[in-house]
Amino acid sequence: MRVVATGLHYPWGMAFLPNGDLLVTEKVKGRLRLVRGIRDINLVRGIRDIDGVSGGKLDPRPVTGLPDNIAFGGQGGLLDVAVHPNFARNRLVYVSYSGSGPGGAGTEVARGQLRGYALENLQTIFTATPKTRGTGHYGSRLLFAADGSLFITTGDRRHRLHDAQDRSNHLGTVLRLNDDGSTPADNPFTARDDAKPEIYSYGHRNGQGIALRPLDNTVWMHEHGPRGGDEVNKLDKPGANYGWPAITYGIDYSGRIISDQTHAPGMQQPVVYWSPSIAPSGMAFYHGDKFPNWRGDLFVGALKLRHLRRLEMRGDTVTAQEVLLDGIARIRDVANGPDGYLYLITDARRGRLLRLEPVE
Repeated sequence: MRVVATGLHYPWGMAFLPNGDLLVTEKVKGRLRLVRGIRDINLVRGIRDIDGVSGGKLDPRPVTGLPDNIAFGGQGGLLDVAVHPNFARNRLVYVSYSGSGPGGAGTEVARGQLRGYALENLQTIFTATPKTRGTGHYGSRLLFAADGSLFITTGDRRHRLHDAQDRSNHLGTVLRLNDDGSTPADNPFTARDDAKPEIYSYGHRNGQGIALRPLDNTVWMHEHGPRGGDEVNKLDKPGANYGWPAITYGIDYSGRIISDQTHAPGMQQPVVYWSPSIAPSGMAFYHGDKFPNWRGDLFVGALKLRHLRRLEMRGDTVTAQEVLLDGIARIRDVANGPDGYLYLITDARRGRLLRLEPVE
């Protein structure tokens, strides 16, 4: 493992630019940062920068032009970041955040063109409804699918868990949009008056990981359970109901039973679940060339148990699990790098960008 950069203040999401630089969000301070020189790490092996870190350099200048209604506190703030698949042509960068407004706060997504150190022509392309009180369960991961559509996870906002079964709102759902925020015509609920047309799936608690599997271009996500019941789900059935809170493998933090059912007709079962919870955050299917034996496996960060978890995959089945970097830190996000390595960010006041490397 190599420390690539330090000094990140509670980083939450990251996305690589085509030139190899890395965008990283800082949740609490609401800053979008750039880590430069990552592609040069192997060229300067052994050389250390002023922070004593080998390789990348955290640019001291944050990117300006972010939304002015970011609601900070609890799990809220500046959250995920994604780069448009055609960034080289359109310069578009997307950010998700907890946005304040009448009634409280909720998940929002905005996009702007990255030019120098600014997001220009900023547009809010999605606002979850309703806005609610409280500071938890925003979900907020972003993913561009193979067809160019944008997937967004939302949470149940913690105190409105039963709304996850109500398709007339956006809470506790996975959403699918066109890159400009409009609704794809083939979304599952576009013809229904009792459902939000942006909804792709529902019955989710708080999804903080979403990933594309290059093998077959399927979309997968994971979500936090309460006490137990963290889940990994494959999103291969448009319009599917993933059960929360009608079915769950967890119980309330107080010990109260949320549901005594783990299965129900018409509700999807997870690919795998964890009880007790590992508190998953961030996920990626590995597709590089540095770890050939891991190609196609799923990697998940663990906040509560402070490790990186490898899920060995055979088709859609998890055949084994391995704990890596046990106790190292709260892992907030995981990403494939353009150099074939895996990159991690740690959730801390002085968070770090780490690179997982093979043992020589």
